[in-house]
This record gives sequence, C-alpha cells and structure tokens, in this order.
Amino acid sequence: MIIRPPSNWFRMLLVWNGSVLPSILPQLALILAISVAALLGHGRILGERVPLDTAPFPLLGISLAIFLGFRNNASYQRYLEARQLWGHILAAARTLTSQTLAYLPAERLDHARFARQLVAFVHLLRHQLRGTDAGRDLERLQGPEAVALARARTYRPIMALNDMRRALQEACAGLPGGAQTVWMLDVQLNNLADAVAGCERIAGTPIPYPYGVLLHRTIYAYCFLLPFGLVHAIGAATPLIAVFVAYTLVALEAIAQEIGEPFGTAPNCLALDAMSRTIERSVLELCGQPLPPDAPVGKGYQID
Repeated sequence: MIIRPPSNWFRMLLVWNGSVLPSILPQLALILAISVAALLGHGRILGERVPLDTAPFPLLGISLAIFLGFRNNASYQRYLEARQLWGHILAAARTLTSQTLAYLPAERLDHARFARQLVAFVHLLRHQLRGTDAGRDLERLQGPEAVALARARTYRPIMALNDMRRALQEACAGLPGGAQTVWMLDVQLNNLADAVAGCERIAGTPIPYPYGVLLHRTIYAYCFLLPFGLVHAIGAATPLIAVFVAYTLVALEAIAQEIGEPFGTAPNCLALDAMSRTIERSVLELCGQPLPPDAPVGKGYQID
C-alpha cells in the first residue's frame, strides 16, 4: 500500500502511482475504440442502426450503483477488519513485551531472544497471508536453524506462538506468583492467536464469486452499449463522455477488487511490510535493542 503526505487538489488530479488507472488503461482504450467506431458509423453496426437512445441508461445506472455500492462496502469492511486485526497484533505485542520485561527477571527469560521470537511471529504471519517465503526475515532474526525448522511446519505463526508460550511457562515455573503471571501473559498470547485466526478467516473467505461476475458483466455491457446510446444525442463528445463514465465504473470495480484482498501486494492493499516493521521497531525499542531502519512514506509503506 502507498501512503503519502496529503497532496493539494492539483497534484491529486495528476497522481499516477497508487491509482488504479494504469491497470485499467486497456479497458478504457477498448471503450474509446468502440466509441470512435460508433461515432464514425453513426451508431450503426454492419450497416444496421443500433436502436438505442439515452433513456434506458439511467435505469441501468441505478442497478449498477446498487451493485457497486454493495461490492465496495463489502470490500472495505474486509479491508477495515484486516487493518484492525493488525492493530490488535501491534497492541498485544507491545503489551506482552512490556509485561515480560516487568515481571520476568533476566535470569529466567532472555528478553532479547524472546523479543526476536515475537517479531519472527509477526513476519511469519505476514508471509503466510501473502504466500511468500519468510526465510530471509527468520534468518535475520533467529538464524538459519529457525528457517529449516519453520519450513518443516505448516501453520508457522501458530507454532511460533506455541514456542513462546512454552518459553514463558518455563520462565514462570517456581516463580512466586508464577501462576498469575502465566495467566496474565497468556491473555496476550491468546489475543495474538485470535488475530491470526481472524486474518486466516479473511484470507480464506473471499467475497462470493457470483457477485463479482454479475457486477463485471453488467459494467462492461453498460460501457459497451453506452456509445451507441449517446452518439445521436451528443455527437462528437461521445468518446469523451463514454470513456469518462467507463473510467468511474471500471475504476470502482478495480478498487473494490484490490481492497477486497487486503493481504495482497497491490498498491491499495494493506501495507503489511511497513506494519511488520513498525511492530519490530516498537518491540526491539522496549528491549533496548538496535532498531532496523524505519519504512519511508511514499515508497509503498505505511507508518503507524
């Protein structure tokens, strides 16, 4: 995801990086070609006039608005919930780190090592959601042995949580009030596990396919027929108006498609790289460890 400082109104008109326009240019070019053909042929196909005027299009536009509204709302709800889940991960990671530092002495728990385990869990979750390889992050945080161990597992973030739970239980064994401490720390581990399950639910339950098919077909049917309905009403302005209407409809569909898969790598998906980096920096700072570089705004990252 690309997050940039607020732009003025003129720069917003010209923005390219992060817009869906590059991905829909072929569709707009096709609509432009159909519009020019309709204009040059005076609304005829193979010599036969297409019997259309502007009257049916407002009625079709109402149904399109309903479909697009539903699709965009459903996609944004998925996007928002995914962002909230990652916010819960950030909060739980900070709280868990702070609690281990406050309630578990250094001779019972290696705080730096535990912090790296926690950060590794975050990166494992990100890579699992995106279907990418976590080897580089794991090797940087825990060494090559952790890479080989992780690749032998299927549900890697959950196994990382299990390893942390075991380490905390061993650190609390025999500690005065150890049972209460374990219970307190376990709450944060459970919060992390709940966030993992929520992310898996979103990633594994896409918006029902027939909704996307219906909307896609309706948009393109509308856009392909529109030039033949406009040509006799507005003449030479037909290509301009048809392409502009197509841009709004096709772009809305493309945006809904991108944000409906919030864990993807498209420009408008969640900035998981930057959010993972934010969690890593926050956890390591609590432990007094050196911080990795911050993620730059405007380069495909998001700063929390």
